[in-house]
Amino acid sequence: MSRVVRPSTQLIEYARRLAPEPRRALKQALAGLRGERGDIRALEANLSGYYRLRVGRHRIVFNYAADGAIEAIFVEERQLVYELFEAQFIKKLKTVSG
Repeated sequence: MSRVVRPSTQLIEYARRLAPEPRRALKQALAGLRGERGDIRALEANLSGYYRLRVGRHRIVFNYAADGAIEAIFVEERQLVYELFEAQFIKKLKTVSG
């Protein structure tokens, strides 16, 4: 089954700043994600309901939308991705519920 992948603005802008080879790897990983291929893991604790796709030293955080599409939400280098995404995620929750 092939799914639609919707990349976020953050992901697109991040990819534009990369060198050609890492940018190509991200693009290929997103193409593979349509078929749910790649090193995919479910996230835990505060980030449960989200998944990560490993692409070299980068991680793409994504989730499954209600319509079955894959929303590629956030990308960053491995050592930063979870802390930055969690901070962004919690900030967004506070603005929605506040």
